[in-house]
Amino acid sequence: MRLLYTNRFLRSYAGASPEIRKAFDRRAAFLAKNPLHPSLHSKKYDESQNIWQARITRDWRIYFRIDGQDCYLIDLVPHPK
Repeated sequence: MRLLYTNRFLRSYAGASPEIRKAFDRRAAFLAKNPLHPSLHSKKYDESQNIWQARITRDWRIYFRIDGQDCYLIDLVPHPK
């Protein structure tokens, strides 16, 4: 699967701490091979827009959309508690 980055995601990634960027970089390989990899804890976030949520760390999430063999990364945000 090909990972494609939206401008919003790139801004969020650039603004994240080095630890969060490193954690995302480790998870990106799992995401590219299998967006539903168990370590990502992926789940459907918005059925109507086909948006998924996956865990980067206990406190950070990514949002993405799958379209065929493309995975559009939408945002990287702290998990609201």
